[in-house]
Amino acid sequence: MSQALVLDILREGFFTIIKVALPILLTSMTVGLAVSLLQAITQVQEQTLTFVPKMIAVMLSLVLFGNYMLNQLVTFANQLFRLIGQIG
Repeated sequence: MSQALVLDILREGFFTIIKVALPILLTSMTVGLAVSLLQAITQVQEQTLTFVPKMIAVMLSLVLFGNYMLNQLVTFANQLFRLIGQIG
């Protein structure tokens, strides 16, 4: 196994992690920003006001993007297994 092959596998792994995590992180960041803006405008500083909407939004985004995320992970795993079969 060459060094270039290992680096390609690592690069693909990092890109897969980014592609899988991005929908959840963007959803959480957007909802958090909106709630923080609402809190700044109304000057209501309640801790649960930021937590509950983010939790609901993340759960909904998991329902919406879960299929995409699972497909990305399965595709990456299949590529790795194919590669292991070629090496061995």
